[in-house]
Amino acid sequence: MNTATHHSFAPDTLQVLAFDIFGTVVDWHGSIVLEMQHLYPQVDGDAFALAWRDGYAPAMARVMSGEVPWTLIDDLHRQILDAILPQFGLAHLDEPERAQLNQVWHRLAAWPDVVAGLARLKAKYILCTLSNGNLNLLTRLSKQAALPWDCILSAENFHAYKPDPRTYGGVARVFGVAPGQVMLVATHHDDLAAARACGLRTAYIERPLECGAKQPKDGQAVAANDLHARDLLTLATLLGC
Repeated sequence: MNTATHHSFAPDTLQVLAFDIFGTVVDWHGSIVLEMQHLYPQVDGDAFALAWRDGYAPAMARVMSGEVPWTLIDDLHRQILDAILPQFGLAHLDEPERAQLNQVWHRLAAWPDVVAGLARLKAKYILCTLSNGNLNLLTRLSKQAALPWDCILSAENFHAYKPDPRTYGGVARVFGVAPGQVMLVATHHDDLAAARACGLRTAYIERPLECGAKQPKDGQAVAANDLHARDLLTLATLLGC
């Protein structure tokens, strides 16, 4: 399904497209699996990638609850990594090896449609990231993947992790537009629902392999989203780019 689902949606009012990154723009699972195959082929890369990602939401929740102070995602990723290494027989890794592995999040590969899709969308809209990734991570990731953002925005800018309303409202404030002139582009329905609650428009992108081929994702359309697209090239077509 690649259709607009809001009969009142007028693309001409849009000015800014804000993109979720992990899963939507880059393939975190496939990238980590490849890294593990290269560095530690004895480890089940699929299970390792999923275990690392599974620690992400609980780690952010501890920050958001105030249990721990503001912490960058790079540092949360490292805490999760240190916790899971023994499960996979990698407790022996030294500091340089752990630091190198943690930086895989700076080297994630973009999905095949992304660079061309962003180039088309950029002709008409301001493009920015809106990710829980920190600025250093997002900048290095975007540079190595040649992602043509107009601006990189992070939870770090707002000292709040999505789905905190400060993140979504923050995009509108940065660009001096109404929330309804910003569209969040994401492959996660909870992220999109939180953005809608703040007045943003929303576009769902299908990424059936986000968690790997063994855990295909159900990409069914949700009527509340303004747009539902197979990939960013389809989104560009839907938005007249």
